[in-house]
Amino acid sequence: MIKTASFITSAASIGQILVHSLPEIAVCGKSNSGKSSFINMLTGYSKLAKTAKAPGKTRLVNYFDCNNGEFILVDLPGYGYAQVSASQKQAWGKLIEYYLENSASLKHVFLLLDIRRNPSADDIDMVNYFYHYSIPFTIVATKSDKLSRSASALRKREIAAAFKVGVDNIFIISNINKAGKSDILQKISQIL
Repeated sequence: MIKTASFITSAASIGQILVHSLPEIAVCGKSNSGKSSFINMLTGYSKLAKTAKAPGKTRLVNYFDCNNGEFILVDLPGYGYAQVSASQKQAWGKLIEYYLENSASLKHVFLLLDIRRNPSADDIDMVNYFYHYSIPFTIVATKSDKLSRSASALRKREIAAAFKVGVDNIFIISNINKAGKSDILQKISQIL
């Protein structure tokens, strides 16, 4: 359970990436996959991470303290179709890669994707990246409130097949009605 949460800082460059001893759990995914809303839902603070309807709101590595130093949630910039320049996308990519490869405190990554969309080439590349660098991860299918329960179950199987992972390695959540929140919090407890 997350009782308290607060913003710590943002990193706009590799030199600003935090170095500390607290365990970190990162949240990544395509632009507009619901990363910031996911953090707000998990923590119970509706405005902790800034959200927007337009993709690409998160442009920095944002750090959030949970439970007064128990662990840190890290919100990574979205990849994919954000309407920014190629050079900006490349800079974000380097920042994300540096963080994932060099953070000694990183314990796990939640990879978010919209349950209504098939995994993109970028999503599959990200999973392959996690395997290559032996980074533990969980796939989280967001926006389940947009589908019926049976449609969500079908999409879960299709997503598992696309990523070549077991169905039980995918969590289905809704940031709107908080479905799946307890499952994610239980997973965080296991990680810690």
